[in-house]
Amino acid sequence: MENKSKNFFIGFDRYVQMDWCALALEAASNNRSIDDVKSQIAQVLTGVDSRRKSFDILRRLWLQPLPEHAEFTKRGVELFQAGGTSLVASLNWGCAVVTFPFFGKTAEITGRLLSIQGDCSVKEVQRRMAEIYGDRDGVARAVSRILQSQENWGMIERVAKGKRLIRKSPIPVVNDQAVAWLIEAALRYTGKAIPVATLQSTAVIYPFLLEQHLGYVASISPTLEVRSEGPCDQVVALRTSL
Repeated sequence: MENKSKNFFIGFDRYVQMDWCALALEAASNNRSIDDVKSQIAQVLTGVDSRRKSFDILRRLWLQPLPEHAEFTKRGVELFQAGGTSLVASLNWGCAVVTFPFFGKTAEITGRLLSIQGDCSVKEVQRRMAEIYGDRDGVARAVSRILQSQENWGMIERVAKGKRLIRKSPIPVVNDQAVAWLIEAALRYTGKAIPVATLQSTAVIYPFLLEQHLGYVASISPTLEVRSEGPCDQVVALRTSL
């Protein structure tokens, strides 16, 4: 069991639809104002508090990223400008994993359980998260809302009256630059190098199918580097200059 975190910030504690994320990403790519996005979100969300909290997530994702994530987010926007809507799911996932570690941990645990069992219950995910963060008010609720969001994003299906989760078919990512960016998201989330051999099965990016030669994709990326560990093993890491 992991140590319970004494201080943590959930951040992503609302149900957020993919089309809202796409709206924020499009706004960032077109240099539109934050007020423009607010006005559009206000048309689909009722309740002042609900709008504010949902918009705070969207704002942090693409419009006003934290300084330590700004350059990574900027490159995600540039990928969207070049690749279009086919990249919306992978870009929003990668940005959410990096920006909101609680979202990332929920994704990691969900991906691991689905890979082991084929399906899992919402309660299992909530219990694993409570083991890490403590059985606090808001943890189970935030996990439920993240899973609802993942369902809307097309990553999982909730069955048995919403109590169990089934992994949907993995989403192929065919753009090499987007693949490298998604690998970078996993590295930024984990904070350590990842073996090349396990990149495809990395739990935190479980919804995506990366069929390329990932060692080669990483080796030609300006933000990643491939290192040898022992005579046969290779790992991917962030370049130390980042």
